[in-house]
Amino acid sequence: MPRRSLLDDIDIIEGFPPVDLQTGANNGDYVSLKNYAGCLVMFHSGVGSNGEDPTLTLQQASDVAGTGVKSLTFTVIFRKQAATSLASTAVWTRTTQTAANTYTNTDAAEQSALWVVDVKASDLDVDGGFDVIRATVADVGGAGAQPGSLHYILYGARIARAPADKISAIGN
Repeated sequence: MPRRSLLDDIDIIEGFPPVDLQTGANNGDYVSLKNYAGCLVMFHSGVGSNGEDPTLTLQQASDVAGTGVKSLTFTVIFRKQAATSLASTAVWTRTTQTAANTYTNTDAAEQSALWVVDVKASDLDVDGGFDVIRATVADVGGAGAQPGSLHYILYGARIARAPADKISAIGN
């Protein structure tokens, strides 16, 4: 029996590539959860300018074209933040907020940050036909460069497949 890989059960999709977050709205790709139990939305940013804190926003839609897009609320976000580097930041901080579709941390611009929101397929308005998510990060302002990127880590594949045989989560 061939050795199974974690990539048989998950998929990793770039929401948006490394960009300067101050150059405009940063819209992630739409990602379908039809074939997955959930998705970790992972936002990573470098040190920027004081007061230009990123705001992560989650949305849901009924297809990867963005049909019927509406807010996707969440209450828990996990984060790692440090003054210059996350290399020695081993522990996640669990933050609970009032249900909202956005998250901002007022210290994020001055620190390197890694934020993760766990979105389960069942969190979406499945009865209304919603099975697609998207994350965005608004323009942080123009005082100084702040690098950032977004990735989706889809987990709990309904059918485990080798990485080369995955069903597309961005084209279905």
